[in-house]
Amino acid sequence: MTFAIGLFDIFTYAIPGALHLAVLAYVAGRLHWVDLAAVARGPGVVVVIGIVVASYLLGYLAYPLGARVSRWLPRRRKRNAREEFLRRNPAARGCAFVEADSFLLLSALQLHDADAAMEATRVRTTGLMLRNSSPAMAFGFVASAVELIAGPHRVFAACAAALFAVACPVLVAQSRVLTHWANVKTLELSFWVPEVEETLAARRKTE
Repeated sequence: MTFAIGLFDIFTYAIPGALHLAVLAYVAGRLHWVDLAAVARGPGVVVVIGIVVASYLLGYLAYPLGARVSRWLPRRRKRNAREEFLRRNPAARGCAFVEADSFLLLSALQLHDADAAMEATRVRTTGLMLRNSSPAMAFGFVASAVELIAGPHRVFAACAAALFAVACPVLVAQSRVLTHWANVKTLELSFWVPEVEETLAARRKTE
């Protein structure tokens, strides 16, 4: 049996989940719910496996939280991938792939040229990683604010609170930029893979 974790799983779930796990571990240690020193003294393989599994599962919980935070934060500017692509590549106007749904287009690109689609997938998954990491920054801000009021290291807590307060909206903003870049990149790559246009054009004629 082969067990494989892809690029999408690592960026979208494992990394944001690890950040959430770090915040939870800090809070649990400060409230004396868990003896972190005792956990660290446990069998190394078991600890590592536990961290990996917990991070992965927390990553799934972070996905809808990240999506909700992204909806809550207002957008400073509107971005349209198709308009930007056509403005820079007017020769593609009227092509079937330009009007296709971005996820359907990415699937077609993966089918006909998986290597080319990897770049668009990498940018998209990086954007999801940033978006799904934003709730951990919000939780970190809350923990830092509590430490600022009740903790012994108030200067450190104040710096951490400021950092987390800035990081949360910045991560969401950058995730939106990367998602836009991924959509533009998908269109640009599809322009150079004629099989994508041929398939979509043929389907459009049959409709």
